[in-house]
Amino acid sequence: MYSTKPVGRGASARKYDLLTALGAFALALGKHDQRRALRLITLITARYNWARDELAVGQREIARLWSVDERTVKREMALFRAKGWLVVKRQGARGRVTQYGLGIDQLLSDTEAAWEYVGSDFELRMGKEVLPEKVVPLPVRGKVAVPDVSSGTEWALSKALLHAEDMASYSSWIASLERAERAGGRLTLRAPSRFHAAYVQTHLEGRLLKACQEIDADVAEIRIVV
Repeated sequence: MYSTKPVGRGASARKYDLLTALGAFALALGKHDQRRALRLITLITARYNWARDELAVGQREIARLWSVDERTVKREMALFRAKGWLVVKRQGARGRVTQYGLGIDQLLSDTEAAWEYVGSDFELRMGKEVLPEKVVPLPVRGKVAVPDVSSGTEWALSKALLHAEDMASYSSWIASLERAERAGGRLTLRAPSRFHAAYVQTHLEGRLLKACQEIDADVAEIRIVV
């Protein structure tokens, strides 16, 4: 398997290979996915520090680079985190911007189907490199499905963030919550039972609200109904 460290001997080739894989993958998709991948490629090319695996750029600067508003930046960065393409290394606080690293393993896994479009030499190079260190995943009770973010709603993206942060809590209480409606700053979610709704409202409302506000700052209230 391809070496996931873009530093050291052969680092330059690995950088280009990773960007090529992401570009080829995106070009096989629709225009919205292509634009999203182009944004990430441009951000990586312009501001990512390969030697330190570090991307530390403010939302305002990213918005200027992408020619969008800061709300779009917030949603796109949250989606990249949900996909596992970006990983938070240090959360922003007190004037410091959030520091990200690249989720290279996930990027390679997601783009693997498109390697053949580049050519057999590319496939060979990507498949015959040094194996990364084996990571033993922590056990998770039951099988937790990855949230579907295709709708692009604030709740779909928030669920992806919550899934990445705490799979156990997500599996037990959050996965079954459905988006009922949005009225102004109030987001209404539907729970499968009264007990479920009461537990979420009592113990998880603050966490849900925080996740939603990371996606959409206009969300001011979470309401749980049955």
